[in-house]
Amino acid sequence: MKKELEAFDRLLEIMDELREKCPWDRKQTLESLRTLTIEETYELADAIINNDLNELKKELGDLMLHIVFYAKIGSEKKAFDIADILEGINEKLIRRHPHVFGDVKVQDHKEVEENWEEIKMKEKDRNNSVLSGVPESLPALVKANRIQQKVRGVGFDWDERSQIWDKVREELNELQHEVETEDQSNVEAEFGDLFFSLINAARLYDIDPEIALERTNKKFIKRFNYLEEQTLKKGRSLKEMSLDEMNTVWEAAKKFD
Repeated sequence: MKKELEAFDRLLEIMDELREKCPWDRKQTLESLRTLTIEETYELADAIINNDLNELKKELGDLMLHIVFYAKIGSEKKAFDIADILEGINEKLIRRHPHVFGDVKVQDHKEVEENWEEIKMKEKDRNNSVLSGVPESLPALVKANRIQQKVRGVGFDWDERSQIWDKVREELNELQHEVETEDQSNVEAEFGDLFFSLINAARLYDIDPEIALERTNKKFIKRFNYLEEQTLKKGRSLKEMSLDEMNTVWEAAKKFD
């Protein structure tokens, strides 16, 4: 533990030096750091999806720097400092884990999640709803997943996870019906409902829909790059190939997944 504390203390000292002596660091504000923090978070997510532990270590360091940077600016504004941040999360973790730090008994992780949401609601103003803690700026797919996790915490969920497939089929049928009527606004609405039900299914089967979709994105990119490379090697362009020809190369690309 001494090694970890010494490293963290050194980071705090470096931040103090940078804030005082570096023109770029001195210029930064909470607002200017925001976009950079979002970018760093996505880079961290990439490292996790790629299972690149060395890159993960680097990205965690970058994100840690941002946390310390925010704390430094907060202390300059006399609003909060790094100790306030750490004490706040320490107290929250103890408060929201009564099965570890108290006498509450739980059967599994699902009960832990339910207790977490219940305790969180008690901490909030009574005028706040269950979904008030879902950030408006979240990407739609991530937001849908978070919404469903939130309402599950207060018991609004399927009795059996297999029931979700009836809902998925229902939404697909409704989408097909609206496609046939060619009412674009209704088609868009039904697409949204179908996506929402599929994201719900992913949650029920312990799949992170964001990670699942990103892995499919990467798989598609890899296969399409192979298709382009093989086409160029033959001195042709994709526009010259028929769909059947492209599909033949595409099937070959699957062997390298």
